Amino acid sequence: MLNKSTLILNDIFSFKEKLVAEEIFFNSDFILTFEFQTNSMIKAKHISKHYGELKVLNDINLHIQKKEIISITGPSGVGKTTLLQILGTLENPDKSLNSSIEINGKNINDLTKKGLARFRNDNIGFIFQFHQLLPEFTALENICIPAFIHKTPKAEAEKRAKELLGFLGLEHRASHKPNELSGGEQQRVAVARALINNPSVIFADEPSGNLDTASAEKLHHLFFRLRDELDQTFVIVTHNKELANMADRKLEMRDGQFV
Repeated sequence: MLNKSTLILNDIFSFKEKLVAEEIFFNSDFILTFEFQTNSMIKAKHISKHYGELKVLNDINLHIQKKEIISITGPSGVGKTTLLQILGTLENPDKSLNSSIEINGKNINDLTKKGLARFRNDNIGFIFQFHQLLPEFTALENICIPAFIHKTPKAEAEKRAKELLGFLGLEHRASHKPNELSGGEQQRVAVARALINNPSVIFADEPSGNLDTASAEKLHHLFFRLRDELDQTFVIVTHNKELANMADRKLEMRDGQFV
C-alpha cells in the first residue's frame, strides 16, 4: 500500500530553504526522499582567487535569497570588488573541483564563453561608481543598449526604457545626453540601463561613491523601492555606512574572506 505525505520545514540556513520530505511506504519498506525548494538567487561555494602569488579571495561561501539586498563592506584591497566581478561572471575564480556559482538556479560553471555572455546579458545588471554612460548617446539610447545586444526590437526596447525613465522620474530627460544631466540623474539612468533586460540580480560597486549626500540618499532609497515594487535582488559593495546598514544583511570582508 502506497502512502505519501509531504512535510514542509524551514531549515537552519540563512537563506531559509524549504525542505520537502516525501514519506513513501511500499510493502513495509520505508523510503525517505528529500527535495529542496529554495528561494535562493545566488549560491557561491568555495570561491578563491589568486593573482600570481597574491591571494585575494580565500574560500568564500555565500547564499543570497531572491529579493534580498546584501551589502558587502570592508577596507580597500580586501577583495570586495573581485568577489563582485566573479559573482557577476566578469572574472573567473581559481579552478577547483569544489568551487561553483549558481545564479537563479543556473550553474554558470557549465556554460561556454558564448553561453556565459548570453546569460550575463539576460540575467545580470551592473551599476558602477562612475555611471559609464556613453557621452554621444541620449539617456534613452544609453538605457536601450543592453536591450539591443539582447536583440530586443527597437520599438519594444524604447517602450521599456521610457517606462523605466518614468518610474525613476526622468521622463523629461530622455533626449538629454550625459553631460546635460546632474550626477544623481546620470546614476539613475545607469540604474535604468541595468534594469532594461529585467535581470535576476543587480551587482552594484560603490554606486553612490561619486554622488553628493542628497543624491546618494535618494539612490539608496531607490534600491529598496526597486526591491519592493519590482522584486529586484541587489548585491552592493559600498563604503557608505548608511547604505550598508540599510541592507537586509551586511557582510564584512577582511583578508579575502567574510568575518
